[in-house]
Amino acid sequence: MLDRTGKLHGKDDSKVSWEPVYRLVKRIPRGRVTTYGEVARALRLPGGARAVGFALAATPRGRGIPWHRVLGAGGRIRVPEGYAALQRKLLATEGIPCGDPTIDLQRYGWSPLRVKKGRRRRSGGKR
Repeated sequence: MLDRTGKLHGKDDSKVSWEPVYRLVKRIPRGRVTTYGEVARALRLPGGARAVGFALAATPRGRGIPWHRVLGAGGRIRVPEGYAALQRKLLATEGIPCGDPTIDLQRYGWSPLRVKKGRRRRSGGKR
């Protein structure tokens, strides 16, 4: 549950770490984006997309967390304008066009829920 300051608390009222959010965001490939809601669903995060927003707003510097690859619903940039300009610039360096108000999630979207853990061998074929 989120408190008024945006901190996430567990059932025993202990603070929950944002590390799972950061680990998942680090998995987003270059040239791909996902939404706050997708991250929240993948982690079953209490507080949903808003909690992911709080986590990314608190992203520590120097850890290589690609916060710019996470967007609002429908592919909209949802950060304040100073950071929005930086987010558009970073996305453009990865080949994602940011001229429209939204980014095409059909083309550039990535879902943590659709990632397969490992490869399976095909049966009946040559080895």
